[in-house]
Amino acid sequence: MDGLDFSPLFRSTIGFDRLFRLLDATSRVEGASPSYPPFNIERTGEDAYRLTMAVAGFSPSELDVTVHENTLLVTGKAQKEEEKKNGNGYLHRGIARRAFERRFSLADHMKVTGAKLDNGMLHVDLVQEVPEAAKPRKIAIGTSAESVQPQVTEQRAAA
Repeated sequence: MDGLDFSPLFRSTIGFDRLFRLLDATSRVEGASPSYPPFNIERTGEDAYRLTMAVAGFSPSELDVTVHENTLLVTGKAQKEEEKKNGNGYLHRGIARRAFERRFSLADHMKVTGAKLDNGMLHVDLVQEVPEAAKPRKIAIGTSAESVQPQVTEQRAAA
């Protein structure tokens, strides 16, 4: 994917700069995308989504969900566990509790409505709320005769 040139698309599109930046950033990733913790993204309604992350072993106080501009950032930092007294401890530790940071790019007008931790799964609910001003609207097309005619009529009436 190296060497993709998006300049022909700039000639026929307006306002997709962010999309092209995302495509460019994606093409630079060399397969080093993080895989921990695993996650699902599902559509739960027409404009509703749910991000589910497997964060076994983390408590709510060790997780942080932040939205800044169009980026959702989920971080986890495991607190140190006290060493077990009386010699008891882990012989094998297969449940990873390493620190992580996952970033998700959000579309315009995406809003996080809630997050909850349930049985080791972090659920983050999102909804896309397009403001009334951004929704499509019909523009009436007038003619130059219509815009000139009322002015001429008003001038004759005033004289």
